[in-house]
Amino acid sequence: MSEIRSVVIEADGGSRGNPGPAAYGAVLKDARTGQVIAEDGTVIGEATNNVAEYSGLIAGLRLAEEFAPGAEIEVRMDSKLVVEQMSGRWKVKHPSMRPLAVEANRLAPPGTRYVWVPRERNAHADRLANEALDGKRHGVTVAGRDSEGGDEPAEGDPPAASPLGLRGWSRAGGQPTTLLLVRHGVTAHTLEKRFSGGLASSNPALSEEGRAQVRATGEWLRPVSEEITTVVASPVRRALESAEILAEQLGRGVAVDAGFAEMEFGAWDGLTFAEVAERHPAELDAWLGSLDTRPGVHGESFRTVEQRVLAALQRVIDSHAGETVAVVSHVTPIKTLVARALQAPLDAVYRMELAPASVSVVSWFADSPEGDQPMASLRLFNARPTEEAFRASLR
Repeated sequence: MSEIRSVVIEADGGSRGNPGPAAYGAVLKDARTGQVIAEDGTVIGEATNNVAEYSGLIAGLRLAEEFAPGAEIEVRMDSKLVVEQMSGRWKVKHPSMRPLAVEANRLAPPGTRYVWVPRERNAHADRLANEALDGKRHGVTVAGRDSEGGDEPAEGDPPAASPLGLRGWSRAGGQPTTLLLVRHGVTAHTLEKRFSGGLASSNPALSEEGRAQVRATGEWLRPVSEEITTVVASPVRRALESAEILAEQLGRGVAVDAGFAEMEFGAWDGLTFAEVAERHPAELDAWLGSLDTRPGVHGESFRTVEQRVLAALQRVIDSHAGETVAVVSHVTPIKTLVARALQAPLDAVYRMELAPASVSVVSWFADSPEGDQPMASLRLFNARPTEEAFRASLR
């Protein structure tokens, strides 16, 4: 679709609770014909309206980057905040907004225009976000390829949805897409064994010990920095700080994806396990016994986290097929990805341990001896590897 010279992005996001269960919608259209090129409606877990709106903008810019590279872009949103901040007229003051605004600015080509529109003129993107929240859709669909009854994919197109729920496996000459999964360093909450969630949490910073841990991991990985093309980070403070340290040592830039944020723990955030057991014993028992139970009333269930983490994984595969990408995240998202790679049930997350600043490596392949079934390979788990071990994990 590189012949398209000008596109319109309509983007929106919403949270049922603010913060609460959140999703975004984005639609990419040919500006000349008005024809839909691609759509994205995806849940992102527990977040505020503003985080969801920024996530919709980022999703729309990624659609433009993939399906209309080089095209002029006009963004239309009913969020006055996002439009004014991205236009440079308002400052980005809230800490949870800054990494998202940085990522949007990175994706937006020079000359991108931002236009505020009334809500009724942004109904398409709003519908996509609500369909995602209602469980009716999840991820990107492409006009003429993913619609019901549409044409068969042309030769060379990425495959349709796989049995594991992922598209676009290993599209770069058969090379796997490899994720180097790095847990952030310790914070005061880590050392005190307190629940510490994502963007809706108290969001503690790295301690000096945590920064030293990440620097040590970065030093180990520095000799193989040529293997790593980019660093993708959760926007949560401790993960983003870890990613910035790692990226500086590897000589790479940092992209932000809210899908890799930690689980939200609601009212339990900042409490120790013992304090939750004393104050909320029935709720704790229910959470430990069900992958669908939300901790602390307004938290996220393991199933909800799985949805948004797998959507974030798909975005990495779409953008970096055949590459090795460092993903700086948290315990729950990393264990979720490992469980998926092993095709293990999600409750396998209860039987894994991850050390701070540890590294796990997973490769995602297109080819499989089982035909259409995509395959992943866990090459390293919960390690602070030597150069030799890391190189061996990539072979």
